[in-house]
Amino acid sequence: MRMIMLVQCPLEPFNTEVRKGKAGAKMKQILDAIKPEAAYFTEREGHRGGVFVVNVESPSDIPRFAEPWFLGFNAEVEFRIAMTPEDLGRADLESLGKKWA
Repeated sequence: MRMIMLVQCPLEPFNTEVRKGKAGAKMKQILDAIKPEAAYFTEREGHRGGVFVVNVESPSDIPRFAEPWFLGFNAEVEFRIAMTPEDLGRADLESLGKKWA
């Protein structure tokens, strides 16, 4: 299942990793391991962050995606289900609207 993974890194230990020149290599190692479909880096609530699109085939995949961020940067990680327009089309909103209106 396609999921949006939201990552928010606190200033420490990220600042220390940047000062040591290790942040980029550590992030590359994580990205190589989780192989996101898409990766975007951005500010999140005043902290460094990222938005990644990942394919979660089983709930047991969640640690594989999240633990590198938890352990490497003390990050907060959240997952959201992501639907394409085709996925939404298969939801049959019209029938749901009739049933629940």
